[in-house]
Amino acid sequence: MYDTILVATDGSDAADRAVDHAVNLASAFDADLHAIHVVDTTRYGKSVLSGSDDVLEALEKQGRDVLETVSERADVAVRTKLLSGQPDTEIDAYAEEIDSDLIVIGNRGLGAGAAGQIGSVAERIVRTTDRPVITC
Repeated sequence: MYDTILVATDGSDAADRAVDHAVNLASAFDADLHAIHVVDTTRYGKSVLSGSDDVLEALEKQGRDVLETVSERADVAVRTKLLSGQPDTEIDAYAEEIDSDLIVIGNRGLGAGAAGQIGSVAERIVRTTDRPVITC
């Protein structure tokens, strides 16, 4: 049913649930599992990121740490990739690049928001991608 599964993570609790679910699905279907973290360069604005490499380097290190944790927790092989840009756009583009059969994403990321509501990135992915999406 699934040959290639993509899980996007930002290290939030919901993303951790998504990772667990994606790992379980990859194991059950003997599927290739890809995990990505997108450094949201749109959140901070060009003036903040262009003024200092330290900010971008810190965000990239945080992303690498999140992906390393995914690899350590998984009992299946995981291909990881760190990307930068607008998260929903990068997630969908990478899903297309690897011809993913499924995208698994947390229903709410690190951004603040009302409890019980789907987050903006998850909502845009569900609304715009042409692939099946599971939110956790």
